[in-house]
Amino acid sequence: MSTDSDLIKLYSGRILALAADVPHTGRLPDPEGSVRKRSPLCGSTVTVDVTLRDGRIAAFAQDVKACALGQAAAAVVGQNAIGLTRAEVEAARDALRAMLKSGGPPPAAPFDGLEVLRPARDYKNRHASIMLALEATAEAAAEAEKAHCA
Repeated sequence: MSTDSDLIKLYSGRILALAADVPHTGRLPDPEGSVRKRSPLCGSTVTVDVTLRDGRIAAFAQDVKACALGQAAAAVVGQNAIGLTRAEVEAARDALRAMLKSGGPPPAAPFDGLEVLRPARDYKNRHASIMLALEATAEAAAEAEKAHCA
C-alpha cells in the first residue's frame, strides 16, 4: 500500500518542472487531425491538433487540462512530436503503456524523457492521465492521414 510520503516522492522536482512548461499549448487554426481524450477516472483532458507533411507531424498543438503527471507527459510529447510519423508516436505510446503496466523499459528516444514517470507505475489510477497526450497524438495523426487519403 502506498503512503503519503510515497505520493509526495512521485511528484518529483523534474515532474513538476515539466508540468510547468508544456510546449505547443493552444490549438491549431486548421488542423488535419484533432482528437480530445479524457480520463474518466480523474477528468483530465488533452486535445491534440496536428497537420502532416510527407507523413510526418509538421504542426502540433495541445490543450492540456490534467494533473501534474499528465502535464509532464504532455510536455515530453510536445517537445518531441514534430517531425515524427504516426508509427513512431504509436511505438512510444505502446512503450509507455508497457512501462506503466508491466514494468517495461521507458520509450526510446526521443520520448525517453518519459522515464521520469516510471514511479507512477505503482499508481494505476494515474495511468490514464499519463497516457492521454500520446494517445491523442497518435489518433490525431491517424485522422490526418485519412484526410490526406480522401
